[in-house]
Amino acid sequence: MSQGTLFIVSAPSGAGKTSLVRELIESLDGIRVSVSHTTRPRRAGEVDGVNYHFVDKAAFEAMVERGEFFEYARVFDNYYGTSRRAVQALLAAGQDVILEIDWQGARQVRAQLSDAVSIFILPPSREELERRLAGRGTDEHAVIARRMREAVQEMSHHDEYDYLVINDDFTTALRELQSLVIARRLTVKRVSERHGPLLAALLSGEAGLE
Repeated sequence: MSQGTLFIVSAPSGAGKTSLVRELIESLDGIRVSVSHTTRPRRAGEVDGVNYHFVDKAAFEAMVERGEFFEYARVFDNYYGTSRRAVQALLAAGQDVILEIDWQGARQVRAQLSDAVSIFILPPSREELERRLAGRGTDEHAVIARRMREAVQEMSHHDEYDYLVINDDFTTALRELQSLVIARRLTVKRVSERHGPLLAALLSGEAGLE
């Protein structure tokens, strides 16, 4: 069976990553988003194992001690992490897997899985990013300014990634993401794994041509 590909997708808040990834997995078969573990409380409407794997702090820290995470981080008072076993099982089953993580998590994963494909999503301009971060206009200026500083810090690491997608037009950005996934599936290695008997049959015997 062909081994799946791990895709790392990062972006600053407001770049549209979540919407793009949602549409990507709905438009292509054989690709899934990895479900992270977290210690934060479950919110109304969230489902364990779908939105996150919800665990307590002691269980999470025990998983860290056992080396069970590809990457993990503490955000304010809560932990978030990507299960190594779950990702590897999906990849071994031929599934492509998306990790929606920040640049720090991406560094941790790339250090352990060199053939992971990393994609960074950028907004079309600072003005548009600020407009998106402002949302409904109910947040204070200081809050929006802090979000912008965090976004700029995240974007400063874009050159650590394999590919850049600029989310100006949503349809175009989605098509570019789809193209990256499809192109990866057409590498010689993956096609050879998937269609070994066909290739053997095509190359068997004598050509019979002089």
